[in-house]
This record gives sequence, structure tokens and C-alpha cells, in this order.
Amino acid sequence: MAQRRHCVAAGPAERTAGSAGAGRQGRAVMATATSIAPHIARRARLLAQMQAGAVAVLPTAPEVARNSDSDYPYRHDSYFYYLTGFTEPEAVVVLVAAQGEAPARAILFCRQKNLDREIWDGYRYGPEAARDTFGFDEAYAIETLDEQMATLLSNVPALYYPLGSKLDARVADWLSAVRAKARTGVTPPASTVDLLPLLDEMRLLKDDSEQVTMQRAADISAAAHIRAMRAARVGVHEYELEAELLYEFRRNGAQAPAYTSIVAAGANACVLHYSANNAQSRDGDLVLIDAGCELDGYASDITRTFPVNGKFTEPQKRLYDLVLSAQAAALQAIAPGLPYAGAHEAAVKVLAQGMLDLGLLTGTLEEVIANKTYLQFYMHGTGHWLGMDVHDVGQYRDVTQADKPSRTLQAGMVVTVEPGIYVRPAEGVPEEYWNIGIRIEDDVLVTASGYTILSARAPKTVAEIEALMRHD
Repeated sequence: MAQRRHCVAAGPAERTAGSAGAGRQGRAVMATATSIAPHIARRARLLAQMQAGAVAVLPTAPEVARNSDSDYPYRHDSYFYYLTGFTEPEAVVVLVAAQGEAPARAILFCRQKNLDREIWDGYRYGPEAARDTFGFDEAYAIETLDEQMATLLSNVPALYYPLGSKLDARVADWLSAVRAKARTGVTPPASTVDLLPLLDEMRLLKDDSEQVTMQRAADISAAAHIRAMRAARVGVHEYELEAELLYEFRRNGAQAPAYTSIVAAGANACVLHYSANNAQSRDGDLVLIDAGCELDGYASDITRTFPVNGKFTEPQKRLYDLVLSAQAAALQAIAPGLPYAGAHEAAVKVLAQGMLDLGLLTGTLEEVIANKTYLQFYMHGTGHWLGMDVHDVGQYRDVTQADKPSRTLQAGMVVTVEPGIYVRPAEGVPEEYWNIGIRIEDDVLVTASGYTILSARAPKTVAEIEALMRHD
């Protein structure tokens, strides 16, 4: 019979050794002090940035119906999980900053314990267990949220929440309820502050626990890329290789792909966000795979390009080595204190010169860069922030300065480095390069002394790839 599926992905705060899915068997999956400690510390850091006595409110993501009586697999809101470690739907976190003698408070509103629903949907904590497990000062049933917010927002100086979100209407109702008590001397918050920019800056710098998780996610994804390379053969369908990726993700404990996998053979590799994944490969095709898993709330993002028959042609090798050289140049531009944009500028310089050398473009290097004619073959940036979201949060420019220059890199940031080249058929373009699309992408942690490539286990030189794919 049809059933309603919630499929809550357990995070590190809700997993036990040997039983990632224990909650769905009706047993409590209790967090450890170590696993929840980072979330408690983040709440404290946010509270320290808030105005004294102010209140912050942040809901998790809603469940979304897929069709009829079936939901899409549930995935928590990244900001909410960052502060709580809690992955159940229908939950809201409220933080009250310290003021005078009153200490700071962290409050969770969540679903009530319901043994009947657990028969259908699996284990749920309920307020009491959630409070103790996730280190909250107080926890209440989600049904009491509206009533309690009218009290929590009374006589406070400011309200922090995601401005412009679906919470706006509900906040308006809360404030109306507070204003209704004006005759008793109660006042609503004097100001509202967008909560997300504060969290964006926090999330941009990964703590030790996040770095460990992201390294594990990258290792799993690297193994998946290796599996796909080994499974490749002339005539394989793109979806067959996608299946190899998904198998490797899940068998190593990742909850899901971090984004829709791109498996693009031949000319499909020239489509940047290709997602059909249903074509059959032909002898001589390159296959571009852009795929990464999500593990315990954190994304990985790796791209590798390889010949389906295991051997690069000379034109393919020339373009491939050009992209690899561009990536090497970009990596040399990554270190604390250097501008984020430096990696892209370094990659563009190498790619543009290569396009001239290979006859894809004409003119001088200065002209190609100034006129941006390289965009015909390289039309995207060289990377992005990576973290809980595959395109993670955080400003790329220093918005505190009038000219908004590129922000400088800091230890703890994680970026992707992903130059590419995409040659569509066109007049004046050497035919030997037509329909070749290549991208090489790694996940890179900025360290105190430079950088670490988290995805280094995925082979990427021509020699490494051909050796891996050799069928003896």
C-alpha cells in the first residue's frame, strides 16, 4: 500500500556506531556530547553577536509533497541544522541573548512524542528527549510556538530572523499579538535584523568537526568516481555510470547525492548543467562526471573527465592537459591572505594562452583576456564556496569596502577549483576539437600554510586515468 515517507537523513548528532538507521526501528538514537558540542558552540557564538536581550528565530525546512500520499525525501534546512544538529521536520529554534542578570537561552520547538506515528514514520524525539540530547535549555511542542512567541517577543530590543522568507507572515502575526498588549505596557521589538548574513559568515569558516566530515565526504565521492571509471566501456549508458556513483555513495554511508549528478558523454559534456544522463556512449567519447555525495549534512563536489574506451586521443589529451595546467595555476593562488578571485584569474590566463596555442582563438593574450573572447570556450567561474550546501553561503567580495574587492581567503574556508574547456562546433574552430568538453574539479581546504586537496584520491592526470581504466 502507499505510505507517507519522511526518510529523515541522520546527521552526526543522530547516528550510533553500526546503526545509522536505528531510529527507524523504533530505538532512540542518542547524540554524544562530542557530536553535539559544535552545535552548542555555534549557538553561543551567534548569541554573542546579537544585541543584548534580542531574540533570534529560525525554522527548519518544511516537508514537500511529491505526489498523492508521498513526500520527497526530507532534508533539513542547512542553517537550522548548523545550529541544532536536529534533523526532524516541523521544528524551530529560538535563541534569547543574555541581558543583565538574565542568562542566554536556547529553546527548541519540535514535534511531540507520538508512538502511533512512530509506527508509520519512525522514531521522533519529542521535546524532553530533544532538549537533553541536543543541549537545549528548554524545549516545547511545536504547537505552542505561536502562543509562546507572543511572550518571547515582548519588551525585547530586536528580532533576528531570515528577512524576506516564508516566516515573514508568521512574524507579522507574532508582532501583532505583542502590540495587542500595548495597554499593559508591553512593546514589540524596535527593530528586525536579517539573521542569515551572520550565519553566512560563521558557516564560511569550517571548524574541525566540519573539516573531518568534509574530508570523509570527499573520500567517498572520490571512490565513486574511481568506480565509474572502472565500469566505463564503449556503449555504456550515462545512467549506468550514474548508478555506479549512487551505489558507492550509499554503501559508504552517505545519505544522498549533494546535487543532481552530471554524467555527460561526448557532446553532452559541452552542456554545463547537463542532467538527462540517458545517452549511450560511443567509441572515442570523453565522459564528464560532476558528482558528489552529501554526508551528515555536508557536500562534496568533484568533476573528472575520462575517455570511455580508456585511452585519450591526441586532441583530447592536449585539451585535457591544458585544463589540468589551469587548475595547477589556480591552486597556486590559494593561501590565507590571497584574494578569492586570484584562482580564477590564474586559470583564465593559462586557458587563454592555451586557446591561442591550439588555434582556438587568434590575437594576443592581452586582447583575449581584455575582450573576454575566451568565454566562447570557458564561460564559468573557477570555483565556489563548499560546505553544507554545494554552492555554499558567504560573500565573495568584501562588502565592507566601497569598491567591494574580492575578499581574502582565510584558513578554514573550503572552495572548489574547477577550470574547464568546452568546444562546440563553430566556424574557424579546428574540427579535431569539436564536441570535446572537459572539466577538472577538486574540493580544496584553505589551511594556515596554504591548502589541502580534500578530493586528492580521485585520479586526474592522463597517466593515472589511463592506468586505472586499463583492462588487462
